[in-house]
Parts: sequence; C-alpha cells; structure tokens
Amino acid sequence: MSTSSITVERFYTDVGTALGLKLLAGAGGLKRLIREPTVNRPGLALAGFRQYFAPKRVQVLGSVETAYLRSLARDVCRQRIREFFRYKIPCVVLCRDIKPGRLLAAAEESDVPLFGSSLITMQFISRATIALENLFAPRQQIHGGMVDVGGVGVIVQGESGIGKSEAVIGLLERGHSLIADDVVCLWIQDGTELYGTAKELGRNLMEVRGIGLIDVAAMFGVKAIRQDMRVDLVVTLKRWEDSQEVDRLGLELEHVTLLGKQIPHMVIPVRPGRDLGGLIEVAAYQTKLRLQGYHAAAELQDRIARKMKQSL
Repeated sequence: MSTSSITVERFYTDVGTALGLKLLAGAGGLKRLIREPTVNRPGLALAGFRQYFAPKRVQVLGSVETAYLRSLARDVCRQRIREFFRYKIPCVVLCRDIKPGRLLAAAEESDVPLFGSSLITMQFISRATIALENLFAPRQQIHGGMVDVGGVGVIVQGESGIGKSEAVIGLLERGHSLIADDVVCLWIQDGTELYGTAKELGRNLMEVRGIGLIDVAAMFGVKAIRQDMRVDLVVTLKRWEDSQEVDRLGLELEHVTLLGKQIPHMVIPVRPGRDLGGLIEVAAYQTKLRLQGYHAAAELQDRIARKMKQSL
C-alpha cells in the first residue's frame, strides 16, 4: 500500500545522514507529518505572496531566501518569519551551512524542526526529492526469505517447515548473501523496480528450526549479508505430491504480481534428498540468462523444428 505521509522523525532518521542533516531547533515537532513527497522553496511566501504556498512539503531555504530576509528591516523580517512558521509546515532545511539567525528562535517557539545541511541548495533538493519518493513509495510485506544469488534477487517462499531456512543456509554456504529471513519488506524504487529488504529489528539474523537464531554475519562473514536488492525471481517450494503439474521444460514462464509488478515465478518440488540450495541457485542463473535473452527451452524447441524441417 502507498504511504500517504511520513513523520519528520522518520525522514531525519532514514535519510538524514545521506542529506547531511543536523537538527538545529524544534526537536519537539519531530512527530509532524510530511504529506507530499517533494520539497518547496518558500521565497514567494516569505515575500508575502502565499496564494499557492505548499505547506505540506519540506521547506528548503538557500542563499536566495536568506539574503532576501537579511535585506528586510528588522521588524519586517521578524514578522515575515513568524507568519511563515504559523503555517503547519513539517520542517525547514537551511542549506549551505547558512547561519539560522532569527529562524532559530521562531522554530523553537513553534516546535517546527529546523535542520542545517552543508549541501548546496539544488543538490539538496535533488537528493531529498529522490529520498522522499522512495519513502513514500508503495510498500508490502510478504512471508519468506530473500537471497542475493550471484546478482539475482530471489525470494524463497513455501509453507512452514518445508525447508526454506535449509535452502537459504545452503546458498550462504555457496557464497551468496542473505537479504531477509522470514519477512521480506517490499517497495517500488524510483517508480519502476521492486526492491526487498529485511525488517530492521531482525536484520542479519536467521531462525533455524532446532538450532534457534543465528547471526549470519558472525557465522559466514560480512560478505554473507546485504541490506537490500532488486527482486528478480520468486521461488515457491512445494511438496512433491502437491506439484504434479509443474512445467518440466519451462516453456511457459510464470509470473507473480507484487505491488503491481510482474516478477518471474518458479515452483520447485520438494522431497527428501533434493539439494534445494543448488536448485534455487540454478533457477537464479536460469532467470539471469532469460533476462539476457537466452531461453534454453525455446532453443530446444528451435532445434526440434529445424530437425523436423530437414527430415521433410
């Protein structure tokens, strides 16, 4: 589901480091809501024209806006700042490490978070817009694990106890990387591609039945973990007796819909003795080849057609 708003606190926590944000004043207002995934430069509003002012957005002040405020008489400047902070704006960002001056007291008085950033104004606007679009992107959680298999993001699903954890452990032993265990958090990045990650609380941890929780980084090394990745394939593990209709040649590529995106889907039958990790690895490489334009089943079909044509 899409996010209709986020708190300033989440904006600060999730992307504050990337945007170089430093909280200068107004900490009491961190629960204020950002309701639109973009930013606004309030130069016209500070000049007194507020007909099309966008108060639901992050407000960004650069050298132009602050130079204008400094050009005003002291009383007029104070009045314009107070009128600006009377709006239910989520927060204000001062770029270029500009000194806050009178903005500091007004932000503290109004409980509006005031941040400073060393980025130049246009650079901040560009990065903040992308960050906000990702924070507001549609999101979904699904049950399963996710692994980076040779550059292919694979979600492994299946009923409880079917062997998902064992399959993931097998992939980690082969040098691949864990992204999420048990629950995969999905979102659409840049409006085009589906990405997956783990819940923050359980990141880098796996639950293995009979053993308990294991720390993947401590056990397999830091190369065995990855924070997020594009989803390229969904693999469903299914009991052998329930999977008699599985396409043996793979001529028809199945898909599953996640957040409106069509993702390649494969069903792997499970029975004792099958190397699930190895099979998922092959499925991932098969998907990579298909994405590059090579389809083994179609190639076989072409060979048969050519052979039949020669025999006529």
